[in-house]
Amino acid sequence: MSLHIIIDGYNLIRQSPLLSSLDRRDIQIGRRALLDLLASYKTIKPHRITVVFDGISDSVYSSAKEKIKGIEVRFSRRPDSADTVIKELASGYREKALIVSSDMDVVRFAEAKGSATISSPLFENKIRAAASYFKSAGTENEEEEERRTDTRKKGPGRRLSKKKRHNVAKAGMI
Repeated sequence: MSLHIIIDGYNLIRQSPLLSSLDRRDIQIGRRALLDLLASYKTIKPHRITVVFDGISDSVYSSAKEKIKGIEVRFSRRPDSADTVIKELASGYREKALIVSSDMDVVRFAEAKGSATISSPLFENKIRAAASYFKSAGTENEEEEERRTDTRKKGPGRRLSKKKRHNVAKAGMI
């Protein structure tokens, strides 16, 4: 089952110390920084991601829905707010959606529709941790590849047959 992450954009930006400082300088810089962060996360975890922002009139984007760096970006149209758009998406995707917001009205509505929810600060911590883990794991693998000069395999050359693995699993040994 594919996960669709739906993010309350300004809520996440304003809950983040780093992103909010960029947002205070220029709202477009804050949005761009969020999209960069999400694009790097998407390279690690290829989930479908939609970010919803309030008001298309505040945007330099030409339509209410665009794809930027593989991230779907939506701007609500007046009189609707981003919360309304997020609620519509939560109603449509139900249990296939993860709603990222600290707005309790949005969270309660999404949970009532069967969507999973996570607060904005917790989500930011998780994606930053995933990015740092991926970077550290990548450097360890590169160093290991540089050290190995032969092509001999290490460890056992054969695994149990599918039937034997199934029997072992049934027996509760795995």
